[in-house]
Amino acid sequence: MGIFLRFHLQILPNYAFLSLPRAFMFRVAPRLLAAYTAADIQAKLESSAALKPVQSIRVVDVSAGCGSFFNIDIVSPVFQGKSLIQQHRLVNSVLKEEISAIHGFTLNTKSK
Repeated sequence: MGIFLRFHLQILPNYAFLSLPRAFMFRVAPRLLAAYTAADIQAKLESSAALKPVQSIRVVDVSAGCGSFFNIDIVSPVFQGKSLIQQHRLVNSVLKEEISAIHGFTLNTKSK
């Protein structure tokens, strides 16, 4: 039993060393490379024709600066007469590329 345990302890660090870079490359690295700032997301929303005219947009990074979670508040007359789900789908369609790279966001939409 003692030999078996020693053998596992010798192999485990090598296995962990070989598997961590692969996990990093395929799972973590793409998110780090595609990190967005609050300014990036705000600029994308402001330039979107689907949301014009925009009265106000506020995007706050609430992930301590790492760009993984945002609070987004948008006021636009485009939302008038639309259900909450339709409003959120409209914003999600604008941020489709960014949504795939961030962990999440909260969204508040208003028509005035």
